[in-house]
Amino acid sequence: MHLPLPTTTTALLALLSSTSLALPNPQPQFSFPGGTGGSTRNDLSGVCKPITVIYARGTGESGNVGSVAGPPFFSALDSAFGAGNVAVQGVDYAATAAGFGGDPAGNSKMAGLVGTAVSKCPKTQIVVSGYSAAGKAAIKAAVLFGDPYNGRAIPGISAGNVKTFCAAGDSVCAGTAIITPAHLSYGGNAGEAAAFVKGKIRL
Repeated sequence: MHLPLPTTTTALLALLSSTSLALPNPQPQFSFPGGTGGSTRNDLSGVCKPITVIYARGTGESGNVGSVAGPPFFSALDSAFGAGNVAVQGVDYAATAAGFGGDPAGNSKMAGLVGTAVSKCPKTQIVVSGYSAAGKAAIKAAVLFGDPYNGRAIPGISAGNVKTFCAAGDSVCAGTAIITPAHLSYGGNAGEAAAFVKGKIRL
C-alpha cells in the first residue's frame, strides 16, 4: 500500500529539474492499513544494457522496487525488449509516511542514479518510473502509476514521452491519501506500460 502522495512523483520531478519544485503540498489524512512486500534490483552495479529503468517504489513497500507496480512492469519490459536488454535500478529511500510531501533524500538519490547511469553507460536509454506519491537528454520515457499529480506536465520531458496510469476509483489520483483497491491494481497495466516504452525506444 502506498502513501505519501507526492513522494515518488516529487522525486521524479526533482530529478528532471535537478532542484526541488514548488508543487502544491496537500496534507490529507492517511488511510493506510499496512505495508506490502517488495523486492530489490541493483542492476547498475552490473554490465551496461541498452535500456536502464530507474524506479522509485511506493510508500510502504519494502526492497527498493516494491511489489505492486514495479516487478510486473519490469517483466513486461523484459518480454518487450528481451531480458538481456533491460537493467533495473531501484531507488533506496525511506518510502515512509513521514516523508509525506516529498523526500529530499530520495529526490537526490534518484537524480544521482540517473547521473550514474549516464556516466557509466553513456549509450543506455533511460526510463524513469515511479509508483504512488515518488541526464535529461538520455531519458526516453517516464511512466507513472497511481500518480497524485495525474496529468501534470513533467519539466524537461516532452508530454508525448510521459505515460500516467490512474485507475478508475483510485483516490490517490484525485489527490487524497486514501488507498483503495484501485490503487493496488497497477500490475495489470504492466503490458500497456511496456508497450508505451517500446514505442519510445529503439534498440
